[in-house]
Amino acid sequence: MTDRPPPLPLPEGIRSRRVDNRHGLNVHFLEAGFEGSGRPVLLLLHGFPELAYSWRKVMLPLAQAGFHVIAPDQRGYGRTTGWDARYDGDLATFRLTNLATDALGLLAALGVPSVAAVIGHDFGSPVAACCALARPDVFRAAALMSAPFAGPPALAAASGPAFDLPAELARLPRPRQHYQWYYSTRGAEADMLHAPQGLQAFLRAYYHHKSADWPGNRPFRLAAPTADEFAKLPDYYVMDLGQGMAQTVAPQMPTPAQIAACAWLPEDELAVYTAEFARTGLQGGLQWYRCATEGVNADLQLFAGRTIAVPSCFIAGRADWGAWQSPGALEAMQERACTQLRGVHWIDGAGHWVQQEQPEAVSATLLTFLRTL
Repeated sequence: MTDRPPPLPLPEGIRSRRVDNRHGLNVHFLEAGFEGSGRPVLLLLHGFPELAYSWRKVMLPLAQAGFHVIAPDQRGYGRTTGWDARYDGDLATFRLTNLATDALGLLAALGVPSVAAVIGHDFGSPVAACCALARPDVFRAAALMSAPFAGPPALAAASGPAFDLPAELARLPRPRQHYQWYYSTRGAEADMLHAPQGLQAFLRAYYHHKSADWPGNRPFRLAAPTADEFAKLPDYYVMDLGQGMAQTVAPQMPTPAQIAACAWLPEDELAVYTAEFARTGLQGGLQWYRCATEGVNADLQLFAGRTIAVPSCFIAGRADWGAWQSPGALEAMQERACTQLRGVHWIDGAGHWVQQEQPEAVSATLLTFLRTL
């Protein structure tokens, strides 16, 4: 990791800053609506493989509506430093409760006692949910994107053997593997970072494959959490056993004409991601998945039975499988996990990268929700 990467190509009105978050990190964050004082604060938390930069298209509309908008590079990403990039480093520092503490520390360092809302996308969504679950006095509302919150894990019960998803997928006639277990392997970072097609081409194919631009993204509800049902997911979620992600997405590389027509992620913006991940690696983000697959997030059982009691909403692209990849999660969120759920919103013309693919619609949806608070 170089100490002084070049300045980010930010829209006018968004600035880049750093602060010690009092929790082991020197946090790099983007900021809009910082002029003056007394503005309500919004905290935006990105997912994988993303950056604070992923919020660039919605930050200014939110700031123009009167908010002070803060989007950090989370632990393991971008220009935030102080985290361990080694596969064999301290995995527990990447658990959800520690990521939520990172957010709390950032706000404290900035002198922000509470935020109007915490907004999380992809793996940032469970971090945002953890923030609202643990500290509703600080995170006074939550907007979750692409990954529904089904509630904290229940206390372990003395029942029959647990469903072993990796083993069941491997036993299918077409042997498969779940992407989260693949991401947890020692070789996953090298497979993607040093992809034969090059890092930028890998990222282009990966982002395209999960977007509304890929015609195969027509999600539907899975009937049950079984291997046969999981096997219906696109191969970027349930991969062929023995294939890496770079190999999986390579056949979906868009044509030069499709790339030129991609207004939501032109080549110069994609190059920002390529440069950042080439510099930092991907292991920091992959550690988050290991915490999920290796049981490191078990400390969330402390909140067993507790709900998100602050006002909340859920936003996802209509072409996003993320809302459906965990059978029953969306229903659990609606029925019991979020007791002040103000709405579930589907954004037309968007896949998984909803705030980048359709920033105007996402901004308008967020502002409608925020006006109800």
